[in-house]
Amino acid sequence: MTGKQKAWITAVTGGLLALAILFHLIGFQEWRSYTLIVSTVIAGVPIALKALQALRMKTFSIELLVTIAVVGALFIGEYVESAAVTFLFLFGAYLEARTLEKTRKSLKDLIDMAPQEATVVRDGLERIIPADEVEAGDRVLIRTGGKVPVDGRVAGGRAHLNEAAITGESVPAAKADGDTVFSGTIVESGFLEVIAEKTGDDTTFARIIELVEEAQDSKTKTQQFLEKFANIYTPGIVILSIIVYLFTRNIELTLTFLVIACPGALVISAPVSIVAGIGNGAKNGVLFKGGESVEALAKVDTVVFDKTGTLTKGRPEVTSIDAFGEDAGELLRIVATAETASEHHLGRTIVEEAERRRINGLERPDEVEIIKGHGLAATVGGKRVIAGTRKLMAENGIMIPPEADASAISREKAGNTAIFAAVDGQLRGLISIADQIRPEAKDAIRRLRASGVKQIIMLTGDNRHAAALVGKQLGLDEVHAELLPEDKVAFVKKLKDDGRRVAMAGDGVNDAPAIATADIGIAMGAGGTDISMETADVVLMADRLDQFAHARSLAKATVRNMKQNTWFAVGTVFLLLAGVLLGKIFLASGMLIHELSVLIVILNAIRLVRYNGSKRTRKPKGVEPFGPQPAMVK
Repeated sequence: MTGKQKAWITAVTGGLLALAILFHLIGFQEWRSYTLIVSTVIAGVPIALKALQALRMKTFSIELLVTIAVVGALFIGEYVESAAVTFLFLFGAYLEARTLEKTRKSLKDLIDMAPQEATVVRDGLERIIPADEVEAGDRVLIRTGGKVPVDGRVAGGRAHLNEAAITGESVPAAKADGDTVFSGTIVESGFLEVIAEKTGDDTTFARIIELVEEAQDSKTKTQQFLEKFANIYTPGIVILSIIVYLFTRNIELTLTFLVIACPGALVISAPVSIVAGIGNGAKNGVLFKGGESVEALAKVDTVVFDKTGTLTKGRPEVTSIDAFGEDAGELLRIVATAETASEHHLGRTIVEEAERRRINGLERPDEVEIIKGHGLAATVGGKRVIAGTRKLMAENGIMIPPEADASAISREKAGNTAIFAAVDGQLRGLISIADQIRPEAKDAIRRLRASGVKQIIMLTGDNRHAAALVGKQLGLDEVHAELLPEDKVAFVKKLKDDGRRVAMAGDGVNDAPAIATADIGIAMGAGGTDISMETADVVLMADRLDQFAHARSLAKATVRNMKQNTWFAVGTVFLLLAGVLLGKIFLASGMLIHELSVLIVILNAIRLVRYNGSKRTRKPKGVEPFGPQPAMVK
């Protein structure tokens, strides 16, 4: 039954009840009874049909209890009670549906933001077509006020885009040639020509909607338990009602007991909180994969961070080039040529530095070997080039002179990553690269500690000096450096074996194995890469650590809200049953209280829609603003 149908039936039965009261006042008692019976039937038929549908599915529903009670009330001539119960139940269901819509408002807002049309250039002409008919490779034009209908790259024009639908960020982002844009974003000013790369259901925006829909429909362990409990509880109440009748021989008391024991508020106590919490996350650029992700994040006591791209900006720059017996420009050209085959962020940084200096001759190297976690080896112009860590140099028998090692250590202590470069078996230089700590990192870590996280650890493949500096600046508990991806996985497994509940936050690409191993994986989404959406349990779409802090506090608030609703629902049922057995609560008044309890549970959950964790953050006693100094650097 739709919301409109519920509204009409509720209005009709409400009108009939008002008419019955009028008949009672003017003395038409027979007409009053007929009116009450008609009202009961009109409101009771949809309830009975829903009960039958549940029985066909071998489920004992709340509607079944109400139907039995209403039939019993009609049988004993309690027409006022039967009409009141059906009206209140239906009216409560209508209000419940209306208020539940508010908890799904974030998803509805997302769907409403989906672009419907696109302006494309085909055969030299501009054409307006449905957004889902755009094909990869099409040139799409977006003017001021228009919505970007595809994921793609800017091929012309400049503009400021509102990316709140993707990242939760309200500050417009500047876009120019070569920049990536996402479907669902809005051009606030300017003009863009975009080459479509992903269209229709493949766009980031479409996948976000799909993920949020799936997450809101998913069930937490608490929900699954409550549903199993309700399936046992409902037939149990029927049996208890029979026992009450056998002891009291009071049919009205028995019917009242049957209706009052309905676990309506209990059944919805968990799902309504989860839906509201996930909706809040979606609005703020945090994608929870499901209710279980919310529960898992709330229980985390240990957070493990990757360094580069997670605690740092992930946009490193070359700070210095030390050449030994080689021209610095020529050294950069040789190493950059080798690194063109690398997908590692440090390798790309070296290539970008060569391009920035307009160094010519960057061609694809020969015989490339990527040594995961250490660097690479390649042949460039007939020369064997090896670039990477100290360990890589040692493994290839390349000696590092004391003065070169001292220089590297000095750079590393200043927060740089030192890349050793050898040509034909001889160390020829040192390229230093530095990355900046994210400006929001300190506050995010403070908020995580305030939310109850007991230990914050950093795992990185970077050198121990640079890692120690980041750890000291952020006040991390432990720092473990020079790790390979498999070392990170082993470390996370050890934490879990020690009984820790572990969250692993990384960039969603290099750290995918460790993210998948943790109790809950957090991916710095950067607009929602495929790997981050597939691997992680939670995706931070704006690529900001303060979203992680919000996700954690929101998860705790959601679980807290779920518990509040559950205890309130259970307490209400017990109080009502006690009132029935003591003769203080009757069928109509009991149903009214029951429906009010359902609405209170929903209204309590709706508070999560506007939840802002930063307002609730408190510095825990005995904890320094940014935590203790690093206890261990390995």
